[in-house]
Amino acid sequence: MLKDTTMTTDRRSVIASAVRTLETERAGLEALAEALDNGLAGPFAEAVQTVAAIRGRVIVTGVGKSGHIGSKIAATLASTGTPAFFVHPAEANHGDLGMIAKDDVIIAMSWSGETTELQGIVAYARRFAIPIIAITAGKASALAKEATIVLGLPRAPEACPHGLAPTTSTVLQLVIGDALAVALLEERGFTADHFRTFHPGGQLGAKLTHVRNIMHQGEELPIAASGTLMREAILVMTRKGLGCVGITDAEGGLIGIITDGDLRRHIDSELLSMTVDQVMTRNPKTIAPDTLAEHALQIVNSSAITALMVVEEGKPCGVVHLHDLLRIGAA
Repeated sequence: MLKDTTMTTDRRSVIASAVRTLETERAGLEALAEALDNGLAGPFAEAVQTVAAIRGRVIVTGVGKSGHIGSKIAATLASTGTPAFFVHPAEANHGDLGMIAKDDVIIAMSWSGETTELQGIVAYARRFAIPIIAITAGKASALAKEATIVLGLPRAPEACPHGLAPTTSTVLQLVIGDALAVALLEERGFTADHFRTFHPGGQLGAKLTHVRNIMHQGEELPIAASGTLMREAILVMTRKGLGCVGITDAEGGLIGIITDGDLRRHIDSELLSMTVDQVMTRNPKTIAPDTLAEHALQIVNSSAITALMVVEEGKPCGVVHLHDLLRIGAA
């Protein structure tokens, strides 16, 4: 029976197309990197300084695919400490120009630089002396001539075989926007704590939660002193329900931990008469209360454990359990 090679041939053709697209867009990114090593470096640094110095917001605008990319850039800026929002040029011409203030800066996006829909915003910016940062491949275009700063992108070939569908061009616009956002993030000293402020929901917000905010503490903390008999320690573990008990020395410092696994390893007729010192795991994994939940999750997963003692100045102040991390959505 002859093997049907149609699917194999079609699959090879599809994969070859994908590879060509990736190679074409990668070449575009390489051209952009080369541009940043040459004439684009000065305008890019000036753009970062201009945005960092304004008292208002960044207004991003563009039409078509450039508009879609612009909307994403505005969202990225806003979520990384630079107040920004997207204004569609058509809506701007019908009243939304009132959303743009004198203390703002405009990022206008147009691959050709000849987008007629931008004329209203450009004229408005000129009237009120609002800086315009143009992101365009048309370095001699109408938009470039009106702009305060021109981020001139290289004219890299589109991945579309007809050279028509915006593909490589939108990738370059997206990347230069990300580069601006990250440079501004670093310029402002934007930290993970700041990031959490703007991302309180979902898995990202959960991972940026501090251990202090989810740990069991106070009366919920399972603790037994060195020398305690195991029968008493097991009662503590049972009442607290966290599957562990921390062992402390005379000064209250953490010296060990007993988990369900330790109980299983020592289960025999003498377990109840043993002391916690004979059963505990010394130098257990610990974490500080201001550690991010994401890091706590990494320790739990890499160490194949279910609970972490939270320690401050050598003394236990809480316990964070795998279930706590699952509950807030960090995993």
